[in-house]
Amino acid sequence: QVQLVESGGGLVQAGGSLRLSCAASGRTFGRYAMGWFRQAPGKEREFVAEVTWSGSTTSVADSVKDRFTISRDNAKNTVYLQMNNLKPEDTAVYYCAANPRALTTTIRRVDVNWGRGTQVTVSS
Repeated sequence: QVQLVESGGGLVQAGGSLRLSCAASGRTFGRYAMGWFRQAPGKEREFVAEVTWSGSTTSVADSVKDRFTISRDNAKNTVYLQMNNLKPEDTAVYYCAANPRALTTTIRRVDVNWGRGTQVTVSS
């Protein structure tokens, strides 16, 4: 099991930026894939971004491409989501996720460990 704690959410105007952080504990960091999902009111949870266990490869959803960047700092056991040029439709609860199996490359279509989420609200 991996324990995850998100931070960095808040209220921002459209066009602004936020950086989300996710601190991990419980298993050897740097050995498993991590990433972010989000869930807006009345909608299903959707994939946002992921980074492989090594950090060598990242992937982001088309809806946030060119605006969001994911990265990880294995020395700090933390993964980040830099969100630029935010839009009202980015408003959601953002959840950090970790695929707890060793040497994994994705958090999609697998069982993951979840954080509790952090609220991001973008005003127009």
